[in-house]
Amino acid sequence: MKKLAVVALGGNALLRGDQKGTIDEQEANANATAESLIKLIKREYNIVITHGNGPQVGNIMLANSAGFKMFGIPEMPLDICVAYSQGFIGYIIEQQLKNVLEIHDMERDIITITTQVLVNKDDPAFQKPTKPVGPYYTKEEADTLTKETKSVFKEDPRGRGWRKVVASPIPLVIINKKTIESIARGGQIAIAVGGGGIPVYYVEPNKLQGIDAVIDKDLASALLASQINADKLFILTDVPKVCINYNTPQEKALDRMTIAEAKRYLDEGQFPEGSMGPKVRAAIHFVERSGKDTIITQTTMLGIDDGGTRVTLV
Repeated sequence: MKKLAVVALGGNALLRGDQKGTIDEQEANANATAESLIKLIKREYNIVITHGNGPQVGNIMLANSAGFKMFGIPEMPLDICVAYSQGFIGYIIEQQLKNVLEIHDMERDIITITTQVLVNKDDPAFQKPTKPVGPYYTKEEADTLTKETKSVFKEDPRGRGWRKVVASPIPLVIINKKTIESIARGGQIAIAVGGGGIPVYYVEPNKLQGIDAVIDKDLASALLASQINADKLFILTDVPKVCINYNTPQEKALDRMTIAEAKRYLDEGQFPEGSMGPKVRAAIHFVERSGKDTIITQTTMLGIDDGGTRVTLV
């Protein structure tokens, strides 16, 4: 029987920091990522693909802002922007993966699922929003928007302006997880939980509604993997292995890391919040709930036996 894997693509799978974000750039990046995914498929894995959306959803919000300022087009809330990004990123991944599958003479259906993720509206994260999203504003513009929308803005530490900050609540339930699992176990490929999923909550019993928040995509991927009983979670980033004492003379790449070791390294501050920290916490989440392994590595190491850092229960 084939194993089931969730593969969480890093942000550079579609758009890299030194690129403008043209469709040609994103398609080329997705094509290269698809070539690496083929290695897993050839190793008899059924896969579910998840992905980030940070640069793309920021561009969507910037376009919204410009459209409102120039033409009075109503701005869309953050949950709609996330849904928008899920659709077009899923389309790019679908198309490029289909192209690569055909080159390898492999037949699979690929289905993008616009995925809602349940959060708790009383999550403490809503009392202390920290996740920056959207365009940069001047102090005067941010003050005006705060009065008009009651949004929270914070100054960028690099002095680039003021940005809206939103909550990053803990994901609780992946909506439509049964269908996602069924598609993947049936031998087809599902793309789900894009950008961490669209955050929703029950505004009243039996009534879901979107909420202004951003869910960590690695944590949402780990939750999905545990809720569909995946055999392995791959968290992809831009380095081949997790390192301690990173970027110092004492830097050491880790082939394996137990849950106890991962927690200790987190407590020591080895893994920064804006970098490896969320990925390691997501790995811990999946391993503790499933007893299965997580692999943290870069895309090109997929399918290589000793590739990446294996996070294990013991």
